Amino acid sequence: MAPSIRLSPAARSIFDEPLAIAVQGLGPRQQVTLRTSLRDETGELFQASARYQAGDDGELDLARCPALPGGSFSGLEPMGLLWALQPQKPFRRLVKRDVQSPFLLQLEVFEGHGEAPRRLLAQAQHERAFLRDGMRRVPVQEGRIRATLFLPPGNGPFPGIIDLYGTGGGLPEYRACLLANHGFAVLALAFYSYEDLPKEMKEFHLEYFEEAVNYMLQHTQVKGPGIGLLGISKGGDLCISMASFLKGITATALINGSVANVGAVLRYKDITIPPLGSNSKRIKVSKSGIADIIDVLNNPLEGPDQQSFIPLEKAECCFLFIVGQDDRNWKSEFFAVEGSKRLQAHGKEKPEIICYPGAGHYIEPPFFPMCAASMHLLVGKPVEWGGEPKAHCEAQIDAWQQIQAFFHKHLTGKPSRISSKL
Repeated sequence: MAPSIRLSPAARSIFDEPLAIAVQGLGPRQQVTLRTSLRDETGELFQASARYQAGDDGELDLARCPALPGGSFSGLEPMGLLWALQPQKPFRRLVKRDVQSPFLLQLEVFEGHGEAPRRLLAQAQHERAFLRDGMRRVPVQEGRIRATLFLPPGNGPFPGIIDLYGTGGGLPEYRACLLANHGFAVLALAFYSYEDLPKEMKEFHLEYFEEAVNYMLQHTQVKGPGIGLLGISKGGDLCISMASFLKGITATALINGSVANVGAVLRYKDITIPPLGSNSKRIKVSKSGIADIIDVLNNPLEGPDQQSFIPLEKAECCFLFIVGQDDRNWKSEFFAVEGSKRLQAHGKEKPEIICYPGAGHYIEPPFFPMCAASMHLLVGKPVEWGGEPKAHCEAQIDAWQQIQAFFHKHLTGKPSRISSKL
């Protein structure tokens, strides 16, 4: 019997779900190399490979067989061929630009363990999709809002969440879309460098974000009385600012966010919060030209920089801080701890802080490969994001569960522990 690849689910799976990979019809204890390839929408190629040895029965199940040294990873890693995907050109990060089409994953099995692939024994293709059947994707242009709303199948209303990305700008939809697959109405919100929104990150007006909050609160498919916020990086400090000043927010989850306003002036009515000071002389550049920017920002506890600290004690919501302890973008753990101290000093509930050793800055939904370094729009050169691939992958799987549990707990009307101000 000729070797063949067996996948479960067979032809198509949702990107944040595991994919079971096995090879059957090999010789007893036959040595093979498995390779996965995927092209993003710009044509960039990402690949991973691993060396294996079939069992005595000629079966190779990645859930039971450890990868041998010499490939992209080793050990028992059923999803290694996905999380270990690396760009063939440096400084590229795998993102999904159009959630309406799947990523096409190519799997190949080669004979032996040599450096150059030997004879091709078997191959298969698999679609890694983002939209579940029945999911509704609704482009939103209401007033100034530029966004995309994802609504799960079935009759709502659903717990509502606004999702914000960072300094990359534009309108990334893939995390909002994947989260909506789990029963939430999620609004992916653009805030600059998209359509008719400001081209640069110079100043932000919270009134824009307030429009988005009100849009969600008034939507017939969104279950009140409050909504959730999810933000990564710069999107994190914007979420903290929204929670601190705007009404109708019940739960805020930050992924490697800052508790100080960063990168642009923030205005709301007669309030102005300046951006945290920084010093580009503190950038360290390696021989390979990659910048280490971990020390660039000033300390928001000192001198005039205290004015950049967002008054999160004003918020009337629960907070969850997801922290990659190897984040090289900025000091996420320090920010989370200082935010927690500030909340408790004002008699507020201690936020939940979940720290992941070995995780870098870009903690994405599960099975996105870790990006160790890529271009930073504001720095103008590639910067290191930190992280160790296996630990980072495990952090992404756990953080995704923690974020969903946090929002289900606080948005679905189960008794929450928030004490009212009355």
